[in-house]
Amino acid sequence: MPIPTTPAETASPVFSARIEPGGALFEAPASLPLLLAAERAGLALLDSSCRNGTCRVCICRLVSGQVVYRIDWPGLSLDEKREGCILPCVAYPASDVVIALAR
Repeated sequence: MPIPTTPAETASPVFSARIEPGGALFEAPASLPLLLAAERAGLALLDSSCRNGTCRVCICRLVSGQVVYRIDWPGLSLDEKREGCILPCVAYPASDVVIALAR
């Protein structure tokens, strides 16, 4: 059964996302946080709890690509941001991305 989409999702660019290790691939619309896009693709590889950028359960590393945040300050320190850490529950893809699980 297809997952319903909104007009904004249909009109937004769709990027390729890969989760390492393992190389799981999924489509990541620019209109969805990476966590939600992965779940809609049937992937339950990313742990989550709050889904608003505060609990940090989903923290992982951006290996390549770019993400943007629609909140002022996701729950990452400046050092973590410099090291490439992202919170996929609130990180929206701005290009094709590869992310590495923190486990």
